[in-house]
Amino acid sequence: MALRLVSDFDLRKDVLPWLRAQRVVSAAAGSRGGGPGVLENNYESLRILNVERNGNVIYTYKDNKGNVFFGLYDCQTRQNEHLYTFEKDLHVVSCSVNSDRTLLAASLVHSTKEGRKNELQPGSKCLTLLVEIHPVNNVKVLKAVDSYIWVQFLYPHVESHPLPENHLLLVSEEKYIEKFHIQVIQEDGSRVVIKDSGHLPRERVAEDFVWAQWDMSEQRLYYIDLKKSRSIFKCLQFSADEKFNLMFEAPLDITLSDSGFKLVNFGCDDLQDQENLSKHLTLCVFTNHTVLLNAFLLLGSLCMCYSPKFDSWEKFTYSVFYFHKGHSKTFTAALGSVDSHVTKGLTFLNLEYYLAVYLPGHFFHLLNIQHPDLICHSLFLTGNSEVVDMLPHSPLQSLSGSLVLDWCSGKLYRALLNQSYLLQFLWNTRLDCEKMAVLHCVLSCGGDRRFLEAKIIQWISENISACHSFDLIQEFIIASSYWSICPETSNMDKLLPYSSVLTWNTEIPGITLVTEEIALPFMKVHSFKGYWEKLNSNLEYVKYSKPHLHYNNSMVRREWHSLISEEKTGRRRSMVYVKNILDNATKVISNLEARNLEPRLTPLFQEEDNHQRLLMGLMVSELKDHLLRHLQGVEKKKIEQMVLDYVSKLLDLVCQIMETSWRKHSLHPCVPHFSGRASAAEFKVFHIMTRILEATKSLFLPLPPDLDNTEKNEKLKFSIIVRLPPLIGQKICRLWDHPMSSNIISRNHVKRLLQNYKKKPPSSVIHKSSFSVEFLPLNYFVEILTDIESSNQALYAFEGHDNVDAKFVEEAALKHTMMLLGL
Repeated sequence: MALRLVSDFDLRKDVLPWLRAQRVVSAAAGSRGGGPGVLENNYESLRILNVERNGNVIYTYKDNKGNVFFGLYDCQTRQNEHLYTFEKDLHVVSCSVNSDRTLLAASLVHSTKEGRKNELQPGSKCLTLLVEIHPVNNVKVLKAVDSYIWVQFLYPHVESHPLPENHLLLVSEEKYIEKFHIQVIQEDGSRVVIKDSGHLPRERVAEDFVWAQWDMSEQRLYYIDLKKSRSIFKCLQFSADEKFNLMFEAPLDITLSDSGFKLVNFGCDDLQDQENLSKHLTLCVFTNHTVLLNAFLLLGSLCMCYSPKFDSWEKFTYSVFYFHKGHSKTFTAALGSVDSHVTKGLTFLNLEYYLAVYLPGHFFHLLNIQHPDLICHSLFLTGNSEVVDMLPHSPLQSLSGSLVLDWCSGKLYRALLNQSYLLQFLWNTRLDCEKMAVLHCVLSCGGDRRFLEAKIIQWISENISACHSFDLIQEFIIASSYWSICPETSNMDKLLPYSSVLTWNTEIPGITLVTEEIALPFMKVHSFKGYWEKLNSNLEYVKYSKPHLHYNNSMVRREWHSLISEEKTGRRRSMVYVKNILDNATKVISNLEARNLEPRLTPLFQEEDNHQRLLMGLMVSELKDHLLRHLQGVEKKKIEQMVLDYVSKLLDLVCQIMETSWRKHSLHPCVPHFSGRASAAEFKVFHIMTRILEATKSLFLPLPPDLDNTEKNEKLKFSIIVRLPPLIGQKICRLWDHPMSSNIISRNHVKRLLQNYKKKPPSSVIHKSSFSVEFLPLNYFVEILTDIESSNQALYAFEGHDNVDAKFVEEAALKHTMMLLGL
């Protein structure tokens, strides 16, 4: 499966055994805060209510008398704790516990025997209660209204000592949100009670909204309000001092009804009619950070996923608003057969660098968040294969980060990309777009990079000619180098190339898309830290259109040619300048050698070639200058090391591809000899070498030095040419300005002319050769060739070489003869 769901919590496994072990009789639960009564056959009432910021899970069930039990599962100690029991047959709408576990807030309604158990009957009340639970003590009524209320305690960003003041959000179905300030004090040692419970200060946080989402991990509230029928997207950030700020506003081009009301991640969404999930709109927000070596790397992404009400059995439409990129993409996925009815809702999942869009039994779409511009960098899978049935068919709720809640089964998962499956998929897929997308997915997963690169190189070696839309070697070199450096430092994603492909016009089977510009969020504060600093940086990047920050080797190319030209003309740059460049190259070579624990079979980058060293050094010099200009707040030494690592990585990948090929075909650790007939293994290796040359040439990477025309090198080059397939050999000859090359071209030309030649009566006039050599056999032969050319010029013209004719053959023959005679 492309995704792995790693179980963090399971009601049946982590709670039920504990409840059964309590062995408490029903009578013992008769007091208001008693223990967890006897479950008997009422297991189906056990359900998750909320997952708090610290990962603790709050759940509820009803005993055989209908009493409502509240429990908490501590994700750190993996222990259960009884919190409170209500002695009435009530239905829980929402519940939350403060970080110190001294207060419990809950909203409840009376259960009804007929119709939906959670419907409010005329005149009935939704009670919102605040309970002291350390120990069980007073109960405070916060609200008693005819509309639903949801509750959520705010959690401090750093949990250390008990807090004197707690803060509780109340979200009303009447479209307002309030924040209660609750002070607590200790009495009689450890007893915690509410101070001045008769008067709890409160303030309005938001009102007139039609949609809201709570981010438990980052303590943020996203909501949409309607102003003059226009949707405005807003975000409140609650800080460590329990204050909150309106961070941004952004207009939304989506249609929402002011009569509607939708909450996301305010506890478990038990109020929705699950049978009609597919008929309702889906709207959720994802922000991203990833964890590297116990540190957070802030990506500064802000995505809104939106799917309107489903109205067709033939296609499904959904949109992703990439606010950090300034555009949206609306996708339309074909559902195939009209008989394949959609019975489940659309699920959006957060996967660090990717978003997953999943419609059970129909399609799975893995969307690239950091680089969403080209559709080929995202993976779309459709059909009836196991790939699109990889997740549970029950509704999934995406919580903060990669947490996923399957609240029907009471399971909490962590969703991760399955790297081993993706590697296997890479071998089996036939579509270029899928190869491109999966290659980047695999590299983004991290792990043992050396092992991963070896697996990918093995795949490339077997599929070197199976990709037509892009160069596999070139894409791998750029992508792997990117992923080896960029995750370590913020903003590097804007400065280093991500892909060799800049445009993609090929359709992706089963899906179409429309890209539109959107209004950027308007930041309402002026001082940023952490995630907000990164998001603001991304918005500034889009706002001021800085598309040329990605590094490329064009400057290196110009400077290198300039240095070589100066060398040929005898002009010299400053000796200090040239020495610094060569010193850079020495560092790269040392870094390359340090990456390998055993000697290489292939002698790449080991020659004492000045031109090659100059190019290496220039790559380091130019990239360092580029990063120093654009990478703010990073020490110069760290930048220098990153540059050295990046350039070394580019060259190391070239070496790895060569090394893998030589080892696979068991070639001797030296340059192949070309004196005899080539083996099949040597030909395969030579083919890969030419593909590497093709890929690295456009990247302008250092290559082994060019052979000059000494006698030894001429023999080597000629032995290579004659062992190539004929068509390739002919192309090489046209590029090699040498008498032997002219000889081969002439022979091929004569062969083409004479293959259908029929002897005719000799001409009465013999035209004299352009040379002043009276060699009648040659003159006669050239005359025949000239006659054939004149009568069949269109047919026998040498492809790509208009100047190859009888005269060219005559000159080549004479030069070759003179060379053989030593004249």
